Amino acid sequence: MTQDLPIQGHASLFWTRDLNDDVAAAGAFAASLARTGPAGVKMLHQHDDAEPVGVWDEIAEDATGLYVRGRVLRTTPRGRLVAALVEAGALDGLSIGFRAVKARPDGTGRLRVLTQVELWEVSIVTFPMLPGARLKSR
Repeated sequence: MTQDLPIQGHASLFWTRDLNDDVAAAGAFAASLARTGPAGVKMLHQHDDAEPVGVWDEIAEDATGLYVRGRVLRTTPRGRLVAALVEAGALDGLSIGFRAVKARPDGTGRLRVLTQVELWEVSIVTFPMLPGARLKSR
């Protein structure tokens, strides 16, 4: 099988603490996405920028968080591996690579609230920093 594998899910969930004590505010990705669109955000495997594994066709903020829809390309060995692992259910995490442009502490001082980020990439990962950031089952 050589066709692309369609995938979708939420790479970030608004107002949900990740394992690094970061929380993304609604609207945090808007300026970055307006500047680059989905074409400016790379699809990687485990944040490895040496071998992109696909393309994001749609990235948008919705009521839940950062929604992504794209295709894993089977034209490279890493793409074939990722597609096979996703299809088998062995790989379903999503994780974002970004730079914090604006952030503030929350009311408790324990969490960092990301209010504006520059989004570089969304990776398909084994263990996402935000445990709820997952591919949706088709």
